[in-house]
Amino acid sequence: MSLYPPQPWHLTADARVSIWRVPPSALPALPAEPLMVAGMASVFTAWIDYTPPGQLSYHELLAAVSIKARRASCSITEIWVDSEASMAGGRELWAIPKGLATLDFTSGPAFTATAATSGDWIATAAFKRRPGLPLRVPTSFEVVQERDGLLRTPVGAKIRPRPASADWSFNPDGPLGYLDGRRPVASLELPSSELRFGA
Repeated sequence: MSLYPPQPWHLTADARVSIWRVPPSALPALPAEPLMVAGMASVFTAWIDYTPPGQLSYHELLAAVSIKARRASCSITEIWVDSEASMAGGRELWAIPKGLATLDFTSGPAFTATAATSGDWIATAAFKRRPGLPLRVPTSFEVVQERDGLLRTPVGAKIRPRPASADWSFNPDGPLGYLDGRRPVASLELPSSELRFGA
């Protein structure tokens, strides 16, 4: 019996996302050319809490880079989960390089999160909601990874973005160290998001 459900995965999540502007020379390896705006690439980092009634429940930290394509697309360069089922499914179905980590989230007036492997810490963050009314927005994009060429995975989502402020810290010697010392250009909360991941 498989550890994970067949695709597409239907997931429910609360997410906190920050957007960064990064020079291409600082980016990790990508399977395709990054999408550049005014000489800078866009990197998205996200803490995601997957909850019932979605098919899987787990925590996640990821970093993704917008890439050039005919439709909105990104490549996930670093990602950690605390679920062996999610790790196995992500790797085997979509070539997403999921690793295992300890992910601790706390919610309340402020959201805080930490991520660490058995060897070292990866990142920490604190988010605070800012004034603004949530608006439910359907969206779709592709996740593009390397597997004998480019593997494109469709993702559909219904989200309610809310403005937020965020304070991140990155291990300068860790896999997200290229973001250390930078500040996000925008941050969002995405409560009660619905995702359809895969074909």
